[in-house]
Amino acid sequence: MVLLGAIDQGTSSSRFLLFEADSGELVASHQIEVRQIFPEAGWVEMDPMELYNTVVECIEKTCEKMEAMGIGTEEIKAVGIANQRETTVVWDKTTGQPLCNAIVWLDSRTSELAREIIEKTPTKDKDYFKTKTGLPIHPYFSALKLKWMLDNVEAVQNALDNGTLMCGTVDTWLIWKMTGVYATDVTNASRTLLLDLHKRKWSSELCDFFGLPIEVLPDILSSAESYGQLQSGPLKGVTISGCLGDQQAALVGHGCLSVGDTKSTYGTGTFMLCNTGTKPILSKNGLLTTVGFQFGSSAPMCYALEGSGSIGGNVVRFLRDNLGMIKDAKEVEQLARSVQDTAGVYFVPCFTGLYTPYWDPTARGTICGLTQFSNRAHLARAALKAVSFQTAEMLDAVEHDLDGLTITTLKIDGGMSANPLFNQMQSDTVGRAVVCSTMPEISGWGAAVAAGIGAQVLSLDQFAQHNSPSLLHYSPQITDSERHCEMVSWKKAVQRSLAWASDE
Repeated sequence: MVLLGAIDQGTSSSRFLLFEADSGELVASHQIEVRQIFPEAGWVEMDPMELYNTVVECIEKTCEKMEAMGIGTEEIKAVGIANQRETTVVWDKTTGQPLCNAIVWLDSRTSELAREIIEKTPTKDKDYFKTKTGLPIHPYFSALKLKWMLDNVEAVQNALDNGTLMCGTVDTWLIWKMTGVYATDVTNASRTLLLDLHKRKWSSELCDFFGLPIEVLPDILSSAESYGQLQSGPLKGVTISGCLGDQQAALVGHGCLSVGDTKSTYGTGTFMLCNTGTKPILSKNGLLTTVGFQFGSSAPMCYALEGSGSIGGNVVRFLRDNLGMIKDAKEVEQLARSVQDTAGVYFVPCFTGLYTPYWDPTARGTICGLTQFSNRAHLARAALKAVSFQTAEMLDAVEHDLDGLTITTLKIDGGMSANPLFNQMQSDTVGRAVVCSTMPEISGWGAAVAAGIGAQVLSLDQFAQHNSPSLLHYSPQITDSERHCEMVSWKKAVQRSLAWASDE
């Protein structure tokens, strides 16, 4: 038996998963929820040590489960990482301790800094560097988070002065803590606003412009090669040989290996990626150009167009934790099913701004269309619809950028896809077939595949041949006219949320 391990460190939880290499069958796993910290409105932080410690515990617990099943750890041939992207960690090389909490991708504290930096560009345009980075200047990306830390956390500046500052996205933090290697992969690097997409190198121009020291940035490796061996624990000596940002890992896990293959993942946020092949396509419709994967240092890079959404499972968490409408996330389906429609209620839950295609960090959550007839079931249904509307806008943008290429099928995964009502809503709203994988750990599987390729125990051809998890199929059940009317109302609601937190 050949087993491939995957560390999946996300915004909501840390997981360790073991897959059978030939079949993709999940053999054992363990998951621990992680905390999000909200010190101020719009601020979202996490404790880097909690991220690391929960990963270590997940590995230990999974190995205990394996032992109880009579499977030895020697069967594990490689480990891959899938991680929440853009979230930025800074730590001291000497102590190995974080210098402050991680700033999470959702955090919008750098909105004013983003405006100041945009004003400094020759064209005063958020897309000034987009031809080089594929990204707009926006609080979402790591460069502004690192800049804020240097400007506002004395310990970070002191570490820089002392030559002990280390920084990176969550993959870099975990790899360094577990192997001692200071590196990131090209997909995570492409989310920083500091990578030259065309040269696959950190850009000295961008580092100078943002006032960031290029010498403290980690080495950039491909998504599938040896990163280093685990230095402790039950898997000591096993090599980390794969690394992908979690959304790129889901792209791989779904087998989106051909141009036009498209997936959407519903985690804390919503992320749609469309494989565009080996040439980067610059979006004219608010999408991001990102690296999809690179399976080996000498292999070509595969690019993707991405729709990044701040609205996803966090809206269900909001109904549970902030409004107390449900006690468990699973209850939202039953509540939403108790009414036929939203009764004209539209909920735009952009708690820290809107991403694709608007890129407005000052947008804030809005509920429109309330009447005395409205109740919590209508709001629950409107919350699910919001995620569907956001996805529809992303899909439309992808097709415009691909010059008429029609995306006939959308592959979906993530926590919300366990809700059949939501899946049907998604198909209705996008007006296309939706297929939902019954494998709940698509991102972990993608990371495991990358690890298998990096360790040369699995080839891309082998993966392509057996990548056929069971699928649930959904087809649209509303008319084009109904779909159009709903989208018009959604866009009116979005307009009311834009620039809400702006000073202007």
